[in-house]
Amino acid sequence: MKVKLNRWMLATAASLALAAGAHAQVDVSKSTVIATSKQMNVPTDGKFNKFTAQIAFDPAKPTAGTASITIDIGSYDLGDDEYNKQVRGAEWFDAAKYPTATFVSSAIAPAGGNKYNVTGKITIKGKSQTLTVPVTVTQQGATETFDGSLPIKRTQFDVGTGEWKDTSIVADDVVIKFHIVAAKK
Repeated sequence: MKVKLNRWMLATAASLALAAGAHAQVDVSKSTVIATSKQMNVPTDGKFNKFTAQIAFDPAKPTAGTASITIDIGSYDLGDDEYNKQVRGAEWFDAAKYPTATFVSSAIAPAGGNKYNVTGKITIKGKSQTLTVPVTVTQQGATETFDGSLPIKRTQFDVGTGEWKDTSIVADDVVIKFHIVAAKK
């Protein structure tokens, strides 16, 4: 089964929703992909407002599943136009040069119950890493919810260069959290 999410969010981030069962349509009004960082030890959330994804998953054959997500870096929103302009600039995401971040799965393994470990390659600012993302899939009637969080080190992807490379002001640790709600068609 393939699910196309034609608009909104990350992960990469993501993050990584697994669609179980029939085709699903993401409810963007109930879905979120958020990157949480700490500035001067104060948590700061930024939301990715646009993404696309193709996900294939059969709970009877989870190892045959795939997930591919592309994030629109220019959609990152800290809630303030001036901050958004700065974070999209060359010292942070450099959205003009690197307009997207991606995650492409290479393996999906059951982790017990409704939990799965999704291994794949995340690419941000042209830098790639292979990692595993734990994903919880919950089904309630015709609604599926995909939840997970992915800790990364921003400096490993050159997010925050120049004076911003110093992790004493903006921490190196970032957590990408996703909550994706989808309704089966």
